[in-house]
Parts: sequence; C-alpha cells; structure tokens
Amino acid sequence: MGGELFDRIGGAPTFDRLVRVFYEGVRSDPVIWPMYPADDLEGAIQRLSLFLQQYWGGPGTYSERRGHPRLRMRHNPFRVTPEARDRWLLHMRTAVDSLDLAPLDDATLWAYLDRAAHAMVNALD
Repeated sequence: MGGELFDRIGGAPTFDRLVRVFYEGVRSDPVIWPMYPADDLEGAIQRLSLFLQQYWGGPGTYSERRGHPRLRMRHNPFRVTPEARDRWLLHMRTAVDSLDLAPLDDATLWAYLDRAAHAMVNALD
C-alpha cells in the first residue's frame, strides 16, 4: 500500500512540496520553531521529506544516510507537549491540504501523520 501511495500522489516531488509548505508555517510559529535547526533548515527539510518518502514506499535514502528512523529517540531532546503537537498538526494539515490529494490518499496520509504526532508527545506541559 505504501509504495502505491508514493507513486500515486506523485513521488518525491510531492513529498518535497508537502515538507516545504509545512516548514513555511513552522517558521512563523513561536511554539515549535525554536525546536528546529534554523542554521540547518534545508537539512531538516530534506530529512523529513526523505523519511516520508521512504515510509510511503519510495527510495531508502533516509535509512542509508541516517540509519533506523527511531523517531521517539530523535525527538527526546525536545519537550513535545500537546500544544506543540497540535501546532505541528496545524501546519502539516495546511501542507497536506495544499497537495489537493484524492480523498482516500489524503485520509491515508493524514491518519499516519496524526498518529505519529501523537506518539511524539513526551511532556504534558
């Protein structure tokens, strides 16, 4: 299913577009922007895009460069509160909407992103 979604929604260019629109919102967000590497924004953009591409059946470039995703471990240095999660989801929802995907593809992608965001919460306030 993942590989089919990757190809069906347009492959790497679509994920690149998704992540760039997401980061446009993040850059103006006072809650979550401080968690991102302002000095390596392009690197952060590439890492998220490559991760999502790999997850949805695209090339394994993310793991080749970074090893196993270990999402919770990679996010542990940051206080990911429910507010931070909700801000992340707000910007990601805007990014997903910008792709104008077919309803099933949108719902499939969003269900994963929503679950992943909830799983990253590691602080209550």
